[in-house]
Amino acid sequence: MKVIAFNTSVRMDGNTAILIKQVFKELENAKIDTELIQLAGEKICGCIACGQCSVTKNNKCAITNDPLNKYVAKMLQADGIIIGSPTYFADCTAGAKALIERAGMVSRANNNLFKRKVGAAVVSVRRAGAIHAFDSINHFFTIGEMIIVGASYWNVGIGREIGEVNNDQEGQSTMSILGKNMAWLLKKINA
Repeated sequence: MKVIAFNTSVRMDGNTAILIKQVFKELENAKIDTELIQLAGEKICGCIACGQCSVTKNNKCAITNDPLNKYVAKMLQADGIIIGSPTYFADCTAGAKALIERAGMVSRANNNLFKRKVGAAVVSVRRAGAIHAFDSINHFFTIGEMIIVGASYWNVGIGREIGEVNNDQEGQSTMSILGKNMAWLLKKINA
């Protein structure tokens, strides 16, 4: 089994990555493979509504000058998908939105490619807006017929400067519980 995570922060190895890695610890303890893709430095545009994914039905987006099609292929091969985002202006990042729009359209055009995969949103926040970002990511999972795994609280960690989320004990605990629950659910589904 494998879980792929996308850190959509513009900061490489920042708070969002730290939170995802906390989830990964529990997944790896349960012998589940993990892979983290960090979008920092990547340029992914949003959906251009060309409709070609619905015409070709080849599991690919018609835009080929960025890594989105590679990411869709990795999502398709994975058993679980995590999308992590910091909170910018009370929502997920533009990179998260572009990933969600285009991967979501390709999925829907191809009979919901990610159907019944396990999904989880992970959000870092300085102060407010995390629940909106959390909801935005979870809408990607629900429209794609995915199964959202929960934790003991919303999957949010608080911190602004890199590493500050390590001081959020409740956030760290939430990520550990999320990892344990995701591992449990993946094992039940794949039994």
